[in-house]
Amino acid sequence: MKFKNVKLTPVKKWVLSSLLGLFLVFGFFFLSIYWGWWGKVPSTQELKDLKQNEATEVFSSEGKLIGKYYIFDRQPVLYEELPQHLIDALVATEDVRFYEHTGIDNRSLLRVFFKTILMGDKSSGGGSTITLQLAKNLFGRNDYGHLSIVVNKVREAIIAERLEDIYTKEEIIGLYFNTVPFSDNTYGIESAAMKFFNTGTKELELEEAATLVGSLKASHYYNPRLFPKRSLERRNVVLSQMNKYGYLPSEEYVKARVKPLDLNYQYFSNNGGVAPYFRSQLKKDVANILDTLIKENGEPYNLYRDGLQLHTTIDYEMQVLAEEAMQEHMATLQNQFEKAYGKNAPWKRKELLEEALQKSKQYKSLADAGWSKEKILDSLHRKTDMELFDWGQKKLISASIADSLQHYMKFLNMGMVNMEPTTGAVKSWVGGINHEYFKYDHVTQSRRQIGSTFKPVVYTAAVEAGIDPCTYYSIREVTYEGGWTPSNSGSEEEDPYMNYPMATALAQSVNTIAVKVLFDVGLGNVLSQAKKMMFPKDLPAYPSIALGTAEMNVAELASSFSSYVNRGKPVKPYYLTKIEDKYGNVIASFEPQVAPRAAFSNTTREVMIEMMKGTVNEGTASRLRYKYNLPNDIAGKTGTTQNNRDGWFVGITPELVSVTWAGTDDARIGFPSTYVGQGANSALPAFALLMQKMNADPQFNQITQAKFGTPSSTVQMMLNCEPEKRDNFLERLFTKSDKPRKAQKEEKKGLFKKIKGLFKKNN
Repeated sequence: MKFKNVKLTPVKKWVLSSLLGLFLVFGFFFLSIYWGWWGKVPSTQELKDLKQNEATEVFSSEGKLIGKYYIFDRQPVLYEELPQHLIDALVATEDVRFYEHTGIDNRSLLRVFFKTILMGDKSSGGGSTITLQLAKNLFGRNDYGHLSIVVNKVREAIIAERLEDIYTKEEIIGLYFNTVPFSDNTYGIESAAMKFFNTGTKELELEEAATLVGSLKASHYYNPRLFPKRSLERRNVVLSQMNKYGYLPSEEYVKARVKPLDLNYQYFSNNGGVAPYFRSQLKKDVANILDTLIKENGEPYNLYRDGLQLHTTIDYEMQVLAEEAMQEHMATLQNQFEKAYGKNAPWKRKELLEEALQKSKQYKSLADAGWSKEKILDSLHRKTDMELFDWGQKKLISASIADSLQHYMKFLNMGMVNMEPTTGAVKSWVGGINHEYFKYDHVTQSRRQIGSTFKPVVYTAAVEAGIDPCTYYSIREVTYEGGWTPSNSGSEEEDPYMNYPMATALAQSVNTIAVKVLFDVGLGNVLSQAKKMMFPKDLPAYPSIALGTAEMNVAELASSFSSYVNRGKPVKPYYLTKIEDKYGNVIASFEPQVAPRAAFSNTTREVMIEMMKGTVNEGTASRLRYKYNLPNDIAGKTGTTQNNRDGWFVGITPELVSVTWAGTDDARIGFPSTYVGQGANSALPAFALLMQKMNADPQFNQITQAKFGTPSSTVQMMLNCEPEKRDNFLERLFTKSDKPRKAQKEEKKGLFKKIKGLFKKNN
């Protein structure tokens, strides 16, 4: 065919010229994007070496996921782990010709061009393929003003074709599911499956898979947590598409569409979820560990990007029960605390509030800006709508910063750790009452006076020094050199002529006897004994240490008391067993740290266990028996500090050491009375409630049904004495209590020389 004689009219020439011009313009425009003038387009090699931020996961000892650290909540999954109905749901809904095209569906593009662009019919769809969406997921979109949609679409088309050249269809599906954004800032199907249904991807049911795929159309609009009705309707659209294109038989479709939306939501945030205080501490520790490790390529590890797996000693179920026990008890204790203070609550005092305001960040910031005190206080008392924490609910009220500060000053807090005594493995960790509002961790960060929980150390040193446990001591007050006169707590009037053996004195937590025992064994020996039991080296070298003036945190105290059920050897708490990279390679591992030598003899250990069992059976912790009806083998010690500021309880079972602290974060505010603030009332109940919950769950039988060994016959003989003994007539006649103890001893010695042989003195 010849075209030599074809004549073009001016109109035809104009049309051809225009088309040629448009072709050249679009061609140049395309090349400008291809060459990267509008932003770099990833090369084939870069696409082969795809790197995506992956969340670091935290696992319990049983392998349950308890939390994540991430920038984007993403966790990879293999294509082989994707259930077929999940793949079918995606293809049927998002790209029905996925297996036919090479990244760009020309039929869909033509439909979009004519219907959407020329005719303005938005119902015609977007023409985007799974591969195009993957390109967008991987590299995002940039703002180019009015040309943004065109530039980004062309750029994604170039990337899509390159992806199709490099990867198989199965690999593209896998990449897509690992990078696609779901609702609630969740990236990747594995994270979404775990967050919304608490299951792995390969366990997703048909309806669950359809729900997640349905949310991809608009992740917020179809968020199943926020808009369940809307999400359910969208899920059924996905099921309908699967049925329409032959992926789902009609019978299964009919059954599936009538099923309800059944979420099992798990929110792995810094403040929510299981063990938030533990995860916060773990994050600090792991960050320090990673600073010492290097990848094979020489790069440092990144906690938020490298998809690491952190394996811990935490028992998931025990952690849940411990948090429940804490919440139940602290809500009750808070109510009791506020009622006991009534209208005279210290947090309502103007001077305390003003002092707290002046220490606040807001006050200091305004002061640094040059504001006057009057102007600052006026600003801090200006009301606005804010959400405040309260037990049972969050309150949205009109309040000022001063109101908020006053509100939070009144709250009691708690720290509790449960530890395996033979290894130091931490099984549960409760650092406070609510991590969102109270960030301070009361397991490792908070150091408080430990009160009477130090007394077992005094008696341990005494038994080690050869003092007979049946040695009787008078409960009578004594004034020591320097004018110090320790007294006993309690409302009942004491019989000044009563004497207790050490076992009874410990069970009843008698202050006066603890100090007398310390003087008999020697302060140096007590401090030495404490050091062997891994107490801190900076213990105060004063006799008042017998009453617990030393400051420790919950974890340190658990470490020391582990020695009583670990052959005399204290063990340091540990909670991280190993760190794996995203491929499952172990890059760091950790072992228990047990003291090389026993802190005391086995005889002393048995004596002390029996003495601390007395604390539970008939002493200050006896409400474990009569109120909470716990049948378990338990030894323990309560503790209450000066002015009722801190309450403690140490619970010891053959398989678990538990330490609980309760108090306020503001040192100026203590408990209103010993009745409320004593360790038996403020700290012990959290342990008791936890044990009740564990007793009801057979999976904890190994812990709850464990028994202390029968003490040796020697130990039984050592403790075979009357629980109390009253002074006889001559002792009552010649004993006075208002002189320094050294003078009393000298006076008694002279008197007893005169009446030698009439009776034998035991203390």
